[in-house]
Amino acid sequence: MASSYRMRASTSASSSSTQWKYDVFLSFRGEDTRKKFTDHLYDQLQRRGIKTFRDDPELEIGATISPELLAAVEQSRFAVVVLSPNYASSTWCLLELAKIVQCMGQRGTILPIFYEVVPSDVRHQRGSFAEAFGKHEKKFGKDLTKVREWRDALTKVANLSGWSSVNYRYETELIKVIVEELWKKVHPTFASLESESLHNLVGSDSKPVEMDFLSDRDRDRDRDRDRDRERDREREKQR
Repeated sequence: MASSYRMRASTSASSSSTQWKYDVFLSFRGEDTRKKFTDHLYDQLQRRGIKTFRDDPELEIGATISPELLAAVEQSRFAVVVLSPNYASSTWCLLELAKIVQCMGQRGTILPIFYEVVPSDVRHQRGSFAEAFGKHEKKFGKDLTKVREWRDALTKVANLSGWSSVNYRYETELIKVIVEELWKKVHPTFASLESESLHNLVGSDSKPVEMDFLSDRDRDRDRDRDRDRERDREREKQR
């Protein structure tokens, strides 16, 4: 039974991974959450075997969003959008958000997180969001087509079901809920099989099932971490 379960789960994982380069694309405002919430979320997603794209902080130096980032959106199955107080102040974030809505709006694979913001303020663009869009309108002057596109994208995402940080005492609780929900969405067949097989697998038989499935993901995660460390070392040399 255990070997049959491993084979079926592996087949499901292979068919899912071949269609998408990434399971999840993380969209967030770096100055708000990069070193705290988003970093912890990214780490837990990777640990759970959910391949996640997170942009390089050096990419945000330029005013124009990079083609690599737009390609990553297209190659991702889900998008997790961390809507924080200063999210809308970044044209980079808004360009990214518009691309996410364009690619995933019809698929229903956009998941918002309302981080330290009131969801209705995001939907109706009040508070810091109103201030941010006011600055964008002044900057772009008469050509407000792009600003209207950003407003529409933000409204659409803010009207989707998601998570609000104010409903959780600790960030660790919120992250755990998000990761488990994404695990079920990314690997629905495996999650179902895992639940069904709990009655048939006892003792140590249950552990190799998940480990067999995650081995390739773990290797990808370790390779990504090694690449990030190497990139950081190169940056230090150039300073």
